[in-house]
Amino acid sequence: MMPERVGCSLSRHEQLVEDLAGDLEPVRPLPAPGLRAALWLGSALLIGLGLAAWFGTGGFMLRMRVPDLALAAVGALLTAAAAAFAAFATSVPGRSAGWAFLPVPPLALWIGASGLGCLREWVAPGSDIPGAHTVTGCFSFLICVSVPLSALIVVMLRRACPLRPNLTAALGGLAVAAAAAALLMPVHPHDATATDLLIHAAAVAIVIALNGLAGGRLIGRDAGTG
Repeated sequence: MMPERVGCSLSRHEQLVEDLAGDLEPVRPLPAPGLRAALWLGSALLIGLGLAAWFGTGGFMLRMRVPDLALAAVGALLTAAAAAFAAFATSVPGRSAGWAFLPVPPLALWIGASGLGCLREWVAPGSDIPGAHTVTGCFSFLICVSVPLSALIVVMLRRACPLRPNLTAALGGLAVAAAAAALLMPVHPHDATATDLLIHAAAVAIVIALNGLAGGRLIGRDAGTG
């Protein structure tokens, strides 16, 4: 009896292995974080430039001649690149969470340059004061541009199974907000002011928070984490 039972067991085992092997599909390796970040940033700039051109028909004018706005645009673009790289790096299980600090230097440049206009306004007040409609337009621009960019980065981040989905998604949100801000600077309708800076900061905070919460749930669903 024993040889027959052992033979039966082996036969079932082999059949199970064949069934499982038949269900296997090749897994495409993830591209390097730098390549994924470059692909997202390139796509984001193309989408954002199209939306910026559409928003620009409302009377926005080129402001890159203002040094602090130009510097803020550079800082925002560098922040977007660094945050995107950090998001894709932390999306790979086993990667250090220390990548989250990568966007800190360009973020400091972005914030510092954005504050220069407020300092100039305080030292030498001018007549270039934004109206309520203009301020609302800047806020709408940042939020509207961030929507497609957020959807794009969430889709790309879902290919991995990050162990810290909320951190990864929040870094993606920072990349999105920074890219939107970089696209806003060249068509900004006035010099930076304290009110304007607060409106920009509020929009950036909203984008990061929504990406961190909603995006974190989406990219962490398959990993079984929130």
